[in-house]
Amino acid sequence: AERLAAMGSVVWNGPMGVFEVPPFHEGTRIVAEALASSNAVTVIGGGSTAESVARLGLAERMSHVSTGGGASLEFLEGRELPGVAALDDV
Repeated sequence: AERLAAMGSVVWNGPMGVFEVPPFHEGTRIVAEALASSNAVTVIGGGSTAESVARLGLAERMSHVSTGGGASLEFLEGRELPGVAALDDV
C-alpha cells in the first residue's frame, strides 16, 4: 500500500482475489483504499475491478473507471480497437 501511495500513476486491471467473498476481499480493499487515498492518476480497468471499487464506495475517488479490462489493456498496448476504428467512418 505504501508503494502504491508513492506512484504518480497506476493502471489496475483485475481484483486481488475473490473480492465478493470475505475474507478474500481484503487484498482488493487494501489496494483500492491505497489508490483512493493517493494523489496518483488511477485508471481502473475491467468489470470485476470496477465493481469492487464501486462496492467499496471508492469509484468516485479514482481518475477513471472502465469496465473494458481487455480492451483497456489493448488500447494501452497501441492495438487497434474495432469499435474505435469504426468511428473514423462516421
